[in-house]
Amino acid sequence: MSVTLPEALADLAALEDPKSRAINERHGDAHGVNLSKLRGLAKRIGTDPVLARELWDSDDVAGQLLGILVVKPRDLDADELDRMIRSTRSSKAHDWLVAYLVQKSPHAEELRLRWIDDADPDARAAAWSLTSDRVAKSPDGLDLDALLDRIERELADAPKREQWAMNGTLAYIGIHHPALRPRAVAIGERLQVLADYPTPPNCTSPFAPLWIAEMVRRQG
Repeated sequence: MSVTLPEALADLAALEDPKSRAINERHGDAHGVNLSKLRGLAKRIGTDPVLARELWDSDDVAGQLLGILVVKPRDLDADELDRMIRSTRSSKAHDWLVAYLVQKSPHAEELRLRWIDDADPDARAAAWSLTSDRVAKSPDGLDLDALLDRIERELADAPKREQWAMNGTLAYIGIHHPALRPRAVAIGERLQVLADYPTPPNCTSPFAPLWIAEMVRRQG
């Protein structure tokens, strides 16, 4: 039996934890639901594209995360994904939307090209995440030197979410393309973006030169 929107939101409300909300809100995510429990709820619901759309339009952050988990990438067309990326107000919802739906969508490359020069920085951030995926998996047709040119010009002053995604592309170029590695490292060293980012022990720094060096070390 299908779950209604009020029932799904009530289930999410029952999972709300004030301590989790306080932690999440510090990271730009206005919800207090443990993500493992949220995934468990999604598994019980199963795939439901209609409910997924309703959850997204509820503007409830936990509801949007749940909605992402109960729809398949092929169930959403390019314009729906475009509308969704422009309406994200949560860092986690943005990241999940890109990773779980847009990146796996048959419209991924169409949207990457649509968004890469968009006026909306969240759309551009999504485009850079999609570009990172192509750099790693299917770089044919990409002008990597031109990407580095643009990163060198724009990275330091880019809005936070876009900066983070663009920095990922810089690192991926350095990791996966040895001929361009010295230039990618030099750009990171000169710009110093995320050089002071607090990185827990045993985690890889997002500072591109350190990130590149660590991943190359693991490869070899």
